[in-house]
Amino acid sequence: MKLPRRDFLRLAGAAAVASALPRPALALDYPNRPIHWIIGFPPGGGADIVSRIMGRWLSERFGQQVVIENKPGAGTNIATEAVAHAPPDGYTLLWAGISNAINAQLYPGLSFDFLRDIAPVAGLVNYALVIEAHPSVPAKNIAELVALAKANPGKITMASYGTGTISHVAGELFKAKVGVNMVHVPYRGGAPMVNDLLGGQVQVGIDVVAASLPHIRSGALRALAVATAARLEALPDVPTVGETVPGYEASAWTGVGVPRGTPEEVIKALNREVNAGLMDPAIKARMAELTVTPIVLTPAEFGAYMSAETEKWTKVIKVAGIKAE
Repeated sequence: MKLPRRDFLRLAGAAAVASALPRPALALDYPNRPIHWIIGFPPGGGADIVSRIMGRWLSERFGQQVVIENKPGAGTNIATEAVAHAPPDGYTLLWAGISNAINAQLYPGLSFDFLRDIAPVAGLVNYALVIEAHPSVPAKNIAELVALAKANPGKITMASYGTGTISHVAGELFKAKVGVNMVHVPYRGGAPMVNDLLGGQVQVGIDVVAASLPHIRSGALRALAVATAARLEALPDVPTVGETVPGYEASAWTGVGVPRGTPEEVIKALNREVNAGLMDPAIKARMAELTVTPIVLTPAEFGAYMSAETEKWTKVIKVAGIKAE
């Protein structure tokens, strides 16, 4: 059958436009090969566990394997650099999070710019933080901790799991808001910090709830307050810091990013499936077991959150004079 010349030209023009577009942008065959998800933390930790839960979900939904690649080091900068320089085709994902927002100011000489080079896809989960103390510390809540620190300037220790980590900057934000002088004691990770906190070598520390919950429930550590906006189901009787210090909030949030320039249709597809997973009853139950809270956001909402958090912690780092080790 012969087409009229006008219809032939119209169809030919449409075909030419379609062929000029990247295939993922058409969302017709994405994904057609394995997706690699780069995680800036070692295997076995909280990030690795959640990424594998979500990775399995995405593999089932997309019909392609989602390969988790752990690239720890340099405060997640190695992983972020790998994704920032990867092809923007939707086949390389980044476990983005609070470390990226902090590192934007902490490491001024990076070969990438987090907000410029990483496009937001979706939120994932929030790891709640808790301000906790050894039982020998007389303070039983935040008001008493502030009073104790003001009565003993430079004598009360506040431990973190490393210089420039959320545990550290959350402590600096707390000290600035309440006007106390507490001695920062950095560790190389949460486990050694908690060990010394349990032993009484340090008095106060900030940790993710998931890691310290067994010690809090056993009475080996005292939870003074959680740093979240609302109280936690896992610790319903523990107040938020904000109940005593209005406006205080800090969290170890996470999400998914891709190289800037990744087609919008690919980002939409990833966002849709990530959010579907976060709302799946079985996955929600598993997240509750891990004491993490799903963050269901659009790409635009997650991008705005990334920007706000980067701005917030940049100010804290500047005021506190924090330098990378």
